[in-house]
Amino acid sequence: MPLFTPGRRWQPAYYPFKKVSKGQRALAFVERVSKGPLFGCRMCGNCLLQETAFICPMECPKGARNGPCGGSTEAHCYVDETRPCIWYEIYERAFKMGRQEMLLEVLPPLDWDKVGGETWGDVMRQVQVVGTKKVFTALVKRDKEARAATWDAVFRPVRQPDWWQGDAEYHAPAYDEPVSELERRLKAGEFVVTAEVAPPLSAATGAMCRNVELVRPYVAAVNFTDCPSATPRMSSIACSTMALQHDAEPVLQIAARDRTRTGLQAEVLGASALGIRNILCLSGDHARMGPPPQGRMDVIDIDAVQMLWILRRMRDEGKYLDGRNLKFRPQFFLGAAGAPFASRPEFQAIREHKKVNAGAQFFQTNLVYDPDGLEIWLNELAKRNILDKVYILIGITPLKTLKMAHYMNDDVPGVFIPQPILKRLEAAGDGVAEEGVQIALELIEAIKGKQGVNGIHLMAVGWEEIVPRIVTEAGLARPQLAQPELCLN
Repeated sequence: MPLFTPGRRWQPAYYPFKKVSKGQRALAFVERVSKGPLFGCRMCGNCLLQETAFICPMECPKGARNGPCGGSTEAHCYVDETRPCIWYEIYERAFKMGRQEMLLEVLPPLDWDKVGGETWGDVMRQVQVVGTKKVFTALVKRDKEARAATWDAVFRPVRQPDWWQGDAEYHAPAYDEPVSELERRLKAGEFVVTAEVAPPLSAATGAMCRNVELVRPYVAAVNFTDCPSATPRMSSIACSTMALQHDAEPVLQIAARDRTRTGLQAEVLGASALGIRNILCLSGDHARMGPPPQGRMDVIDIDAVQMLWILRRMRDEGKYLDGRNLKFRPQFFLGAAGAPFASRPEFQAIREHKKVNAGAQFFQTNLVYDPDGLEIWLNELAKRNILDKVYILIGITPLKTLKMAHYMNDDVPGVFIPQPILKRLEAAGDGVAEEGVQIALELIEAIKGKQGVNGIHLMAVGWEEIVPRIVTEAGLARPQLAQPELCLN
């Protein structure tokens, strides 16, 4: 195990496919044999150790460079249970060192031209730019502010290249009028409901379209998942396009797991041209959760925070990632996932704060079954002064069977179901589906008055016919809608 890193082992470095000089090879060798045993360094070519409490983030099996995924826990990594969650360790050490605010900086994706090479040469060249004498003089002074400013002048340009320029600041949308109906309703102060409709497992779309028609009158927008559990389904963009044809407003979900930075930019331009205005940026379930044969699992090209940063700049600044100008900018309302129960609330609050800074305008959270625990998370967000910068839709799933409840609690990262709810379902016997509906209604009632909550996101998990009843009985339906028939099958 590396000396200063809590990961299990030092893994081999990435290697570039290019010719390098003997001097660069020698410097890379020294960096690899020193930082590898000490920090678990994987030679990513853009070292972030100072920003991540001196724990290499590339030990994360997802390759996430901007914080934990929604499955972060104190116990272990959900992808590889023999390892700790490396981002949980980073957050814990950062809080102990008083460096937690450094975690807000939006860090860039890998530059694969540098992967496998050294970072020290870039640092040395930046020292020369700043002035070797000036750097040495400032670093030996007792003035902490001067030292910090000099340190930043050397290292910021190295970790934040010109094509990225990430920071830790909030960037408000560069437009005033809502671009989607969902955004319009939220801005108007309406308590909204969105619902998830499962994409089909085949090329047949009849059932999906009927479900869209079923839920459309009761919701502000319809989400289409993007291959959850790393299992292929019809694409979210195809389902979103069909939803538009049925007069339903879609929320396009995009999982970073299956995207390169090129593919992402191309896809959102196409989505905007098709009239899709709501985009939910997700890191996605790891490929380990999918069926065999499994694809490459060592790294993702971009994470959810980087997706938000790229898309916000395309929309607000008219810039591709490579710096080219966009003559006609895409329009979209950007969302991200919130995870109230993935780890400690103060850790999660920094994670959500970073997403808001990067460009998230609304959150749809993971499943919530504990309103009191949700309030702790909301209070942490309030402390960070971001509740007025993002709309929050709380995830609710009606539990149709006891088996489903145990699976959610035991196997789905970031989901916690209190024991009293599990006991209620156990005692319900054959009436477990009805009890699940009543629990969902009670949760909505307990949640909808909380600070910072702007709506509900219903994830029916293949039980779309129950959505109209829940919306109506929760008092969230429009007045002109009729009472739906009982749906428990």
